[in-house]
Amino acid sequence: MAAPKGPSPMPTSRNGWSTPLRVFLSVALAVALLAPADPPGARAAREVPAVSPALNSPFVGTDASRWQGIFERPGREVFDQRFRIVQATGVRPGMTVADVGAGTGLFTMLFARAAAYHVANVAVVLSNPKDTLLPWDSIDLVFICDSYHHFEYPRTMLDSVARALKPDGELIVVDFRRIPGVSSPWVMQHVRAGEAEVTKEIKAAGFELIGREGFLRENYFLRFRKAPHVDRSAPVQPGKEKPAG
Repeated sequence: MAAPKGPSPMPTSRNGWSTPLRVFLSVALAVALLAPADPPGARAAREVPAVSPALNSPFVGTDASRWQGIFERPGREVFDQRFRIVQATGVRPGMTVADVGAGTGLFTMLFARAAAYHVANVAVVLSNPKDTLLPWDSIDLVFICDSYHHFEYPRTMLDSVARALKPDGELIVVDFRRIPGVSSPWVMQHVRAGEAEVTKEIKAAGFELIGREGFLRENYFLRFRKAPHVDRSAPVQPGKEKPAG
């Protein structure tokens, strides 16, 4: 089907466990600057899963309307604060936004409106647990909301996100605060890492923390930019082979 005229479509991503996504999300991992380059795909092959696939199995082949009643309801903080969250990302008309792990597409359509796109400009990308499969150097803003803790291979996915981001692109991560004695038993059991550990992982992947927002109580809001000159070795993107020499 021919692409609609006007601004480039907003990519939308589906991963191996989620329901259909209407917004594209990317997550990226980078290797330390001085680390030797891995052969293509080697890092992904050796990464130990951060969570069991069982965490994501309830989302496979399920009815999206069921999850709408859970995710899009008053009392869920990211739903109640959805407009303020979108505003805080700094999205502007004409930007290409990837809503990674978009779930029911709540934020996808909000981003589409904020970027002055029509629904026809929203594209769905079916990703897998190790790769967003987003086009390289194509995304201005990657947004991951309450999904990072679901990544089975966070480092490998972060590499994929980094490759998809433009040189000045940004990564926004919103996720549950995990604080012993404060967070609910559900969060303590369901979410594998808190803000400090997530920040450490993303910075180790070659991103710089450049800001945070403090208006959320149950979640944190972090803004990253990928650091320059970081090795992000990966299989060559089809059609993007670089000439030798």
